[in-house]
Amino acid sequence: MKMILYSYFRSSCSWRVRIALAVKGIDYEYHPVNLLKGDQLAEDYDKINPMKQVPSLQVNGKTLTQSISILEYLEETHPEPPLLPKEPIERAKVREICELIGSGIQPVQNLAVLKKVAALAGDEAKKQWGHDAIARGFRALEPLLADCAGSCSVGDSVTLADCCLVPQIFNANRFGVDMSQFPTISRVGAHLDTLEPFKAAHPTKQPDCPEELR
Repeated sequence: MKMILYSYFRSSCSWRVRIALAVKGIDYEYHPVNLLKGDQLAEDYDKINPMKQVPSLQVNGKTLTQSISILEYLEETHPEPPLLPKEPIERAKVREICELIGSGIQPVQNLAVLKKVAALAGDEAKKQWGHDAIARGFRALEPLLADCAGSCSVGDSVTLADCCLVPQIFNANRFGVDMSQFPTISRVGAHLDTLEPFKAAHPTKQPDCPEELR
């Protein structure tokens, strides 16, 4: 049975999983969940993901949620090509970067938080919140990558860290973050954008991307 990925084209968490699936050459069915229209709040989807979030990955009748745990599952069940280095310290660095982005940056500026900020303080405050959350996180991420990056986030091979990095750079650009402050992040991101799996996973390549955004 093909895996089934419940995804929204611009969801950074879904995007991470799409990158890993593309790197590993795993065929899957794509089921769009329109977060702006509230598809995630539907009763049918609540049974799939009680947190009402994306991504969700169905594998042989079982459902996995939370992007980082899905990435780890894909690495364990489809170890080639590897997305974790062999050396323990490098593996730890990959996971550190994943956690910094996945726990320290993205949740602070995700759709639910931004909607709440907009409701309380208006759209301009929402934009500033997203900008500041990402910039603050990138100020921590830049020296971390400067210490361990090669052409990719950790060394010269694509890892789970890169699956997390590229969508967060996209969000940084959406919120007008000055990326000249972050030369290592920018350099690694530019390299990753040239790789075919990253092109295939890009929001504009997804079936639910509106035509005007392609």
